[in-house]
Amino acid sequence: MTLETILPPERTLFDVPGGSKKRVLEFFSTFIAQNTPSLDSQEVFSRLIGRERLGSTGIGHGVAIPHSRNPHCKAPIAGFLKLADPIDFDAVDGDPVDLVFVLLVPEQADDAHLALLGQVAAVMNDADTRNALRRADSQHALHERLVEAIRRQAPAEHD
Repeated sequence: MTLETILPPERTLFDVPGGSKKRVLEFFSTFIAQNTPSLDSQEVFSRLIGRERLGSTGIGHGVAIPHSRNPHCKAPIAGFLKLADPIDFDAVDGDPVDLVFVLLVPEQADDAHLALLGQVAAVMNDADTRNALRRADSQHALHERLVEAIRRQAPAEHD
């Protein structure tokens, strides 16, 4: 299982209105529940917010990786949002966030799911990748650049 397989183009969102961390997580929760019948938007939101209360998922350099476990999630689900304007996300470096990679995993998350989180962090820690994503001017370009970065990060998985 790779990030690429759990992040289809329709879950790569471009120019998402920000406002606040809460608004962005509400937006994603509503969006993902509309596209995944087994998920309830309120539950997704409360689990993501609950995870944020443990400590911000803002990893620095304008990137956040909100994530949570969900009992109604049968397989990992990823979403990527490029915000129209950066927002305060209580990130470790204090910088506002404009790139948000959301990961939902089944309640019984195993090592594979933790590995996915590691992959996201590795991809998003690359300065060239972040710059390329910020320069994307359409949903299509955004998804293409993200997939290229994922493939560069995990070349062995594509043999």
